Amino acid sequence: MIVNQWVPAAHKGDAIGDSSRKMRDMLRALGHQSEIYALTIDDVLKGDVLPFSDASAHGGDITIFHYALPSPMTEAFARLPQGRVLQYHNVTPASYFAPFDPALFRLASLARAELGSLVGRVDLALGVSEFNRAELEGMGFAPTGVLPLSVDLARITRPASRPALEKVLTSNNAINFLFVGRIAPNKKIEDHLKLAEQYKRYIDEYYRFIFVGKYDAVPAYYSSIRAMMAQFRLPVDRFIFTGPVPDEELAVYYRHAAVYISLSEHEGFCAPLLEAMAADVPVLAYAAAAVPETLGGAGVQFAPKDMELAAELLGMLAFDDQLRARVIARQRERLSDFSDLRIEQALSRLVAHPGSGYTS
Repeated sequence: MIVNQWVPAAHKGDAIGDSSRKMRDMLRALGHQSEIYALTIDDVLKGDVLPFSDASAHGGDITIFHYALPSPMTEAFARLPQGRVLQYHNVTPASYFAPFDPALFRLASLARAELGSLVGRVDLALGVSEFNRAELEGMGFAPTGVLPLSVDLARITRPASRPALEKVLTSNNAINFLFVGRIAPNKKIEDHLKLAEQYKRYIDEYYRFIFVGKYDAVPAYYSSIRAMMAQFRLPVDRFIFTGPVPDEELAVYYRHAAVYISLSEHEGFCAPLLEAMAADVPVLAYAAAAVPETLGGAGVQFAPKDMELAAELLGMLAFDDQLRARVIARQRERLSDFSDLRIEQALSRLVAHPGSGYTS
């Protein structure tokens, strides 16, 4: 059987692109022909991912369309004669972008409207989480199911040595707290700054907050974070914004993190939670959107967003070895629910029953 995937933009290091390539390899291992087609392709992925203009893009018995942004692929997908499987990766609500970027506000608004145009025009609609599946169902999609992201955790667990970086991360006796992802309004980076102030006031003044990921995605938002740091006279050497980093460096950041922190208010899955669990880094997370589902009772979750409580929990995770051990043990258990074997089994069911017979 030919099982193809469509991804509007194929970027190395992007959760959607990385997941689609891993799924392709699983499909091939199951004995199927499988390719990925994209409108834009990073140079490093050319040859591995094929251009959407290739005539074979429309030749799949099943086509899995990874949706997160509006593109010409959407209407083309709806017009396929068979095997139309939507995998929805979530669209950040446009309201988060309104104060910072009118263009992104419009893009997010269009993305949600364009998603709605597929109602009644797909054979199966899958969310990467139950949170996303419920949104699809609420929009009128049927049948629906869940197919989680296939996350390449080997890039986190693979041994890597970066002596210069490791020297920085072990300097000044500072405890490292890590966030991985783009610097965007829904991630609530300003709340990390508020948490740091509470942590310094009540727990310990030797800390380092590290933000790994693009900080130019929403320039006005990043500028507002920098302005907030200046306004409250936060020490700039305690807040490191790295930008994108190679996999080897990302593994080092995880290895030297005492706690992974997620204060995001909107996530459709949140792949870095799995990466933190794979690296045996305790997770402290605000329980919102799909985060509780992805963690599945693992990590330490809290709500409402009480920063004094969060600072106390952060200190406990950083310094209470017995608590850390219990949290890490539970995270290892949860991580097994996202094993390659389980994803392969889900793909086998999908190929066998691409319509109403699929169960997640």
